[in-house]
Amino acid sequence: MPRKRTQKHYFGEAQEQAVIRFLQSESEDERNKVFNEYLREPLIIMVESIIRRYKLYRKGLTFDDQHTDTMSFLMTKTSKFDPTKNYKAYSYFGTICKNYLMGSIQKDQKDMNRSVSYEDISSQIENNPDYTYLMDDHPVDYRAVIGKVSKKLEKFIEETELNENEEKLGYALLDIFDNFEEIFQIGTGNKFNKNLILLALREMTQLSTKEIRSSMKKFKKIYDETLFNVINT
Repeated sequence: MPRKRTQKHYFGEAQEQAVIRFLQSESEDERNKVFNEYLREPLIIMVESIIRRYKLYRKGLTFDDQHTDTMSFLMTKTSKFDPTKNYKAYSYFGTICKNYLMGSIQKDQKDMNRSVSYEDISSQIENNPDYTYLMDDHPVDYRAVIGKVSKKLEKFIEETELNENEEKLGYALLDIFDNFEEIFQIGTGNKFNKNLILLALREMTQLSTKEIRSSMKKFKKIYDETLFNVINT
């Protein structure tokens, strides 16, 4: 339930001065007294107002949990405010809150796009021969190839201007390479699951098969060059 505000301007000159006293005080008791009397309620209202006004809601968190998390983060940044720079504490705290909330939402979305349950996927197709083929006749050490590709891919993503789909796919490929033992080897034997990887990429990026194939072109060149170098060395 939204808190009922008792004042229209909840963060005014009294709070600005309280922040200065809070920062200058060397007594823990005094700091607590200033915070509880002048700052706690205004900051609670500020965080609530920013979340609701800008609709910065995080998936998977209740409003109260998100509010508490944001307040906790804000408190870690309070001591970094410098009143000598002629900035208002209100603007500083508001900017800290907005940046933290937007960054958290972006990180949550990125993690969701990159996350996939390899166990769930593999259990669906582990015994389905239509999803696998054998590599027994290929002497290539794919661990060496994947290790080299992963390093080149990470550098490529950092240094190359990619569109949104290509960036999603690049990070998804890095995650797959980090878990290649689970994805490439399923059950007994030497089974390489092409379709499993495509399924994983679709789950991780929320891209269509057509979009994945289109975005894969830049990354395929890295793999082909690395495989060629490994075979010929």
